[in-house]
Amino acid sequence: MQTVTRSLQEVSNLTTEDVANLAVRLEDDDYKNPFDGLNDWHLLRAIAFQRPELIEPYIHLLDLEPCDEA
Repeated sequence: MQTVTRSLQEVSNLTTEDVANLAVRLEDDDYKNPFDGLNDWHLLRAIAFQRPELIEPYIHLLDLEPCDEA
């Protein structure tokens, strides 16, 4: 499994297909070491803050779903 490391500037150039591939890797969780998975998770989180429309289908991977604590 190969991870992708991107700068914050490159996040703006990601496509929906790139994000879908990233989500598949995270869901499969088949990394050679835990740091590769963590790098992908941080990338998805960076995308969530810069381009939230791209991660809507994958928000469950970040545990950022809104919840009602009332």
